[in-house]
Formats: sequence, structure tokens, C-alpha cells
Amino acid sequence: MKKNLVTHQNLVKDFRNIGVIPGRILMLHASVRSVGWIIGGPDTIIRALLDVLGPEGTLMMYVAWEEFPDDWWEWTEDERDAYLRECPPFDPGRSHAYRKWSILTEYLRTWRGACRSGNPDASVAAVGKPAQWLTENHPLNYGYGPGSPLDKLVQTGGQVLLLGSPLQDITLLHYSEHIADVPGKHIFRYKVPLLVGGKKEIVDVEEFDTRRPIGDWEGDDYFGIIAREYLQSGNGKTGKVGAAMSYLFDAAMLHEFAVAWLERRLGGKSGSLR
Repeated sequence: MKKNLVTHQNLVKDFRNIGVIPGRILMLHASVRSVGWIIGGPDTIIRALLDVLGPEGTLMMYVAWEEFPDDWWEWTEDERDAYLRECPPFDPGRSHAYRKWSILTEYLRTWRGACRSGNPDASVAAVGKPAQWLTENHPLNYGYGPGSPLDKLVQTGGQVLLLGSPLQDITLLHYSEHIADVPGKHIFRYKVPLLVGGKKEIVDVEEFDTRRPIGDWEGDDYFGIIAREYLQSGNGKTGKVGAAMSYLFDAAMLHEFAVAWLERRLGGKSGSLR
């Protein structure tokens, strides 16, 4: 079978054609295998995007943490005690990214000059001129809301690129869930080991629950529905990068669209938590 060979030059051309803007902050979600046979491996994707973004731009990814207790509520007390006692604390400089989101999360986290935010669940890694600003002072509680890297992405006119990833993978929409005026938002409370002043500390954290709909909703994952309706409205761009069907979004416009969609479909204008 003939392989779909993809080079650095091919990727640079495709990223420019789909509309990646130099000098902007770009949030990437990627399925590397969907791109094809990439000469030089996954690093080539990162190099190509950094070349297109230029010296003023920044590449960011949602990297989370490999050891994050995302099913905390399902654990027994003994399991929780063992985790908190034995798990090494989250250290932004050393703790592994959650590679289920993409093999590229760990590649970007360990890229020379990369910065990483200090919220273990909502952690973001970034490379580029404003990377330190983008990742610093990430709130530990409600880490997808104001002051987060997602908030900064929207406020600076950033972009979101799905490189072969499905539409429901857009992490930015958790920020929209946070901001939207929806009543009775579900809250997730958990404990997590953090590295604080060089020592392990067990910290209580509170967050809107990103693992289920933010409010009353029945049906398919609405992130995919929101993104699809946004594209159908004539916004965003679609194209091939290598062999991967890809989608590019203006972060602020998508966020505005998503907030209106959530408020319209999940309950309106009263009783929300912020």
C-alpha cells in the first residue's frame, strides 16, 4: 500500500492554506496518525506550526496530567487514601502530560523553551514569545474560567486548530461553559497532591464538572454539535493538512457562539454559578 508521505514543507503549506495566522496564539488538538507518514515524526508538526506562527506567535496545547484522578467520585476511600499517600505530586516542570489527548502533548511539554501552567487538570503547555504569560497564574479552582490560558486565548484573538481531531475535542468550549449563564452547573470537588515550595501538599480543588454536560442535557456530546453548527453558519475554515481533515476556528468568535448556544439550549438566564 502506498503511504501518504508528508514533509515539513507540505505541512507549512497546508497550515498557511487553512488560515493559521502568524503572530497569533494557536491552540492545537491533533491526531498524528491521521496526518499520514510524516517525515521526521511528530516533531515535524510542531516545527511546521512554529515556523508558520513565526517569532511573535505561540503554539499551545491542553496537556492535563497523566495521574489526574478524573474518576475520583468512583473510587473507594482506601483507593483515594492510597492515591494521595503514594502518588508523586504534580510538578509542572516534570509531571507527564495526559497522552490520551494526543501523543503531541508530551512532545510539546518537553519542547525546548516550553512553559506549562500549574493547574493539574486544566494544564496547558505553550511554546512561543508570550508562552510564560499565557501559562502563568493559572487559577487552581475553576481553572477553565477567567484568568486561565483559555481566557487569554480568547482575549488575544487566538485560533483553535483541530488537526484530524473530532469536533467534540475543542477544550476551549469548557471556558464557554464556565462563562455561560446556565442554572445549576455541576461541580466537581476533589483532592490532589501538588508540589508547593518543594514539598508535597494535599490540596482541595473545586471545578465545574468538565466530564459531563454543564447543565441539564440529554443527547449527544454537545461540543460536537456546537462546532458543527458554527461551521454551518459560515464561520471557521475546513481543509486537509496532509491526509487529515482539519478545522480552524477563531477562538473569540467560537466562544461567543458557544455561550449563546449554551444559554439558549441549557436553561436561560437565571440561577447560574460563576
